[in-house]
Amino acid sequence: MTEQLMGGAAVREAAGRFNADGLILSDHFGETMNECVLPALAEKRVVTTVKGFGNKPIVCDRFDAENPRGTVVIVHGFTESAVKFSELTWSLLRNGFSVLAYDQRGHGRSWRREGLPDMSLTHVDDFEEYVRDFEIICAGLLADMPRPYFVFAHSMGGAVASLFLERHQGVFAKAALCAPMIAPNTYGIPAGLVKLLCDGAKLLGKSTGRPSMSKPYSGPEDFETSCATGRERFAWYEGVKAGHPEYRNCNPSFGWTREAIRVTGKLLAPGAPEKIDCPVRLYSAELDHSVMPEPQQRFIQRVKDGKRALVRGAKHEIYRSADDVLFPWWHEILEFYMN
Repeated sequence: MTEQLMGGAAVREAAGRFNADGLILSDHFGETMNECVLPALAEKRVVTTVKGFGNKPIVCDRFDAENPRGTVVIVHGFTESAVKFSELTWSLLRNGFSVLAYDQRGHGRSWRREGLPDMSLTHVDDFEEYVRDFEIICAGLLADMPRPYFVFAHSMGGAVASLFLERHQGVFAKAALCAPMIAPNTYGIPAGLVKLLCDGAKLLGKSTGRPSMSKPYSGPEDFETSCATGRERFAWYEGVKAGHPEYRNCNPSFGWTREAIRVTGKLLAPGAPEKIDCPVRLYSAELDHSVMPEPQQRFIQRVKDGKRALVRGAKHEIYRSADDVLFPWWHEILEFYMN
C-alpha cells in the first residue's frame, strides 16, 4: 500500500522513517512529512466545497484507499484544520481506510464570519452550526464513500461528533473520541460566570470580540506551554501556520466561548448519551488542561457501549504526542476500527 501511495523511489528512500502503522518516526518528521507524505496525499486528495448550514462554504478533503475496508471521518478541534491531521490520514490510508476530513466553519479554508478583526480569531454564533455542517457532509459526501463508516473526532470536534451520534442512529459503526470537549476547562472560574460575561458581551453587540486576555497570532507558539508533547510534530504544524494565514486560529471570541460552555448541557441532557447506538472509545489525556475529565466520565458512562481510557504522558493533543505515547495509542484505535 505504501508504494502505491508514494511511488517506488520515494518509498525506498523513506522506508525506514515509518512504524508498522504508517506513523512517522520523530527523528525525520518534518522532512518526511513535507517530502513524502504531503505530496502523496496531494495526489490522492479530492477537494470539494460543500454548502454548509446557511449555504456557507465548507471545504472537504476526500482520500480513497485501495481496496477500502471502510471510511473514517476526521473532525478536528478548536483552532485546528484537516491538514493538521495529515499524519493520521496517511496512516489510515496505508491501513486500508478511505478518509473524509474537512475544515470546520471559522477554520482553515472554510467560511469565516464577516467582520472579524483577523484570521486568528475563532467565532461561531451557535454551536449547532457545526453540527448542521457535519450532518450536511454526512448526508452528501459520506454517502458516496465505502462503508462501514467510522469517526475520529478531537476536542471541539468530539463535541460535534457526539451531538451527531446522539441524534442520528445507524450512521457510524464505531467512534473514537480524542480528548473530547464535553466541557471546556474554565481554569477555576465558574462556568456559569464565564457564560454570564459572554452573555453580556452578546447583549452589547460584542459577541465577535476578543477577550482581553487573548492576543492575535504573532508567530510560533511556545512548545513547552502547548497542547503537544511531540516536539517535531509541534514544529511541523507551526511551520505550516507560518506560511498559511488561514491556519493561524489561536483564540476564541466571546461568542465561541459562550457556545463552548453551553454545549455541555446539550451533550449531557437527560437521555442523550443513551441514544448513541455504536461503540465509542473515549480517550482522556493525563496532562490535559484544555477540557475537563469528570464530564467525559459522566458522558461515557451513559453510552451503552462506551469505554474510557486514560492516555498517560499525553497532553490535550494526544495525536501530537511523542512516539512512545502516540504509537501504541493510535495502534489501539486502528485495532478498534478493524475488529
